[in-house]
Amino acid sequence: MEAKHNEMLYPKIYIDFERARWTFDDINWDQFDPSLLTDEQAKTIKMNAITEWAALPATEMFLRDYRHDSDFSAFMSIWFYEEQKHSLVLIEYLRRFKPDLMPTEDELHQIRFEFDKAPPLETLMLHFCGEIRLYHWYKRASEWHSEPVIKMIYETIAKDEARHGGAYLQFMKKALINNTEEAQKAFAKIGVLMAAARRTNQALHPTNLHVNEALFPNDTIQSRMPEPGWLEHWLDKQIQFDKNWEGKVSGRILHNMSILLKQTFNSVQDLNKFRKSLSSSNPLNSIPA
Repeated sequence: MEAKHNEMLYPKIYIDFERARWTFDDINWDQFDPSLLTDEQAKTIKMNAITEWAALPATEMFLRDYRHDSDFSAFMSIWFYEEQKHSLVLIEYLRRFKPDLMPTEDELHQIRFEFDKAPPLETLMLHFCGEIRLYHWYKRASEWHSEPVIKMIYETIAKDEARHGGAYLQFMKKALINNTEEAQKAFAKIGVLMAAARRTNQALHPTNLHVNEALFPNDTIQSRMPEPGWLEHWLDKQIQFDKNWEGKVSGRILHNMSILLKQTFNSVQDLNKFRKSLSSSNPLNSIPA
């Protein structure tokens, strides 16, 4: 029988995150150029600040559904801290340069609601893919903006999202060792969904998915925003997150799934074939160490 993975990941991730830590003092606020920021652009900053606040209900969900896993639950302390800092730095930008667009406490509180329980490993994979997507969204947002301070902020938080994705990946590797077959099924299922976003009409990110049946249809983060349709408009019309960019997201998901599952996935179809094989009479239920 294969040995289980008992080494805790949180202590090392904590040290790695501390080394990469940045503060508001690292932002070059004095380089702000008011001529390079429009009201339209500033409004998108407000919406992203509110969306980032969704780390609060997401953390409450993770702590509830991962009571069995103290290692991952402890990691939530630094993930939550850094995600909330993303919201705060965007709010600080508005406070300094567009105070009339700062989100209110009520607007922030509107997106705090309880998520229904879901299979923990599927949720883990969903948020891993979400970090990959956010990294690319923010890279594109930095390119779209011309004002140097907000460009720097989006570049900074994009790097954080990439690190967060790397941390989630470590917990996924641990899950594959300790619970191989269930983890394979969960990761392949969500991987197919999140890598095939080009085939859907909505942005596939955790903040844009339905998570509370009793509140449907107002049970996505985006549905509870001051302007519920802002995300698609931001992606399609403003930062123009086109097929090329969406392909980068899909490519990164497939690349990481190939490494994680010890297979070669050149397309979503490849990953879907693997997913279906797990439900067959001869499931692939062992990954070499």
